[in-house]
Amino acid sequence: MSKTQVSRRFKSASQLVESKLYNYIDAIDLMQKSASAQFDETAEAHIVLGLDPKYADQQLRSTVILPKGTGKSVKVAVITKGEKTSEALSAGADIVGAEDIIDEILQGSINFDKLIATPEVMPLIAKLGRVLGPRGLMPSPKAGTVTNELETAIKDFKLGKIEYRLDKTGIVHIPFGKVSFLQSDLDLNLSSVYESIERNRPSGSKGKYWKTFHICSTMGPSIALDISSLKSI
Repeated sequence: MSKTQVSRRFKSASQLVESKLYNYIDAIDLMQKSASAQFDETAEAHIVLGLDPKYADQQLRSTVILPKGTGKSVKVAVITKGEKTSEALSAGADIVGAEDIIDEILQGSINFDKLIATPEVMPLIAKLGRVLGPRGLMPSPKAGTVTNELETAIKDFKLGKIEYRLDKTGIVHIPFGKVSFLQSDLDLNLSSVYESIERNRPSGSKGKYWKTFHICSTMGPSIALDISSLKSI
C-alpha cells in the first residue's frame, strides 16, 4: 500500500472525528468505526498526566489486569531454579530455565513477551538490564515480574495483565484491547485502565493529575475523551 493510499484512508477516518471531548463510550464506538486498516488494530490510550518523572515521588509504574484480555497471546518466560521450575511449567510458562535463558538473551535471542524471575535469581540477571531495559522487559517487583508466586503471575499475564509506566515526557501509552472486541469489553478494559492509574497516583502528585486522555486505533485518528465521563464510572 502506498503512502498516498494510507494518507487518504487516514484523512477519511479523521473526518469522522469532531474537535470536541467525547464521552468515553462514544469515543470507543467512534474509534471502532474509524479503524480501517486491513488487520485487527490495537486499541490504544495515550494519557498526559500532571507529573514530572524527573522527581522520584512523581514517577508512575504499575500494572493493570484487563478484564477482557489484550487480544493477543502472551509468551511468558521464567527464570528460576529448583522446585520453582516445575511450578512454572505447570502454570503454563512457555520457556523456563536459568543460566541457559540468560545466555540466550545476551546473544540476542528474545523470543518472549514477558519475563518473570524469582527473587533468588535476580543477582544472576542483573547483567541483562542493558539488553532488556530499553525493551521494557527487565523483571521488576513493581511490575509484578519478580515474585515467588509464579502460578498467579503467569496466569495473570496470560489473561491480560499489562505493565504501564510514565515516559520521560509525562505520558502513559497503554493498549487496552483490539478494535474487533465488543464495545462493552473495550469499555470495561478502558475503565480498568483509568481506575488503575487513579489508584496508583504518586505521592508527589500536585495540582491537576489528569490533563488529557486520547484513544485511537493503531492506524486511526486520535479521539479526545471527556475525562469526567470516566470519573463517573
